[in-house]
Amino acid sequence: MDFDTIWHQFTAGMQATTWLEYVAVFTGIASVYYSRLENIWVYPTGLVNTIIYIWLSLKGHLFGEASVNLYYTIMSIYGWILWTKKDALQHHVVNIKFSNGKQWVQQLLFFAAFYTGIFLILTYVKQSFAPGAIPWADAFASATAYTGMWLMAKKKVESWYWWIATDFASIPLYFVKGYVFTSVYYFVLLIMAFFGLIEWVRRAGKIKPIADRPQTMAGGSQKTI
Repeated sequence: MDFDTIWHQFTAGMQATTWLEYVAVFTGIASVYYSRLENIWVYPTGLVNTIIYIWLSLKGHLFGEASVNLYYTIMSIYGWILWTKKDALQHHVVNIKFSNGKQWVQQLLFFAAFYTGIFLILTYVKQSFAPGAIPWADAFASATAYTGMWLMAKKKVESWYWWIATDFASIPLYFVKGYVFTSVYYFVLLIMAFFGLIEWVRRAGKIKPIADRPQTMAGGSQKTI
């Protein structure tokens, strides 16, 4: 595919962009911006984005991505609850942390299981009634996104590595399906993901373990455990 063909596809795709796709893109960018800041608005903006993309993905025969956005919707509600939870001392129960070795293994197994399952399902779907499906690419973008969302709900720094992988895969995937503005959107998300990773690494290094935090005693005085 030469440059002229790509440019023609890009301009034609931008002209065909619907208002619904614009809303999905801008709420998605807002959601990533809020996630970088560890702001609870990551979830309400994200819910608008994912619900719209369920419809757009089904329309474009991106069934893996449709399942991802359904999963996002469910996990956004779960993450919203988890991020607002506080203990008796009004400390957030979930804080930004790095994964340990065991958690890394869990992440890789989680990814492998979802990739295999989605790939097999999409291969069947492609052969049966959706010849336009791209099983290996859709499965990779979907499985990395599943893993990233699961880790983001738990505020793991490594969630950003998985988001970066998702964005890399989604740029060409949506482009060839004609969702050019969404392809540009994933390029923007890719850049934002690198900044998000840097910010969460910084925050993870500054957060004290719960055992090291001052606890408030009766009368307003504090003690350090």
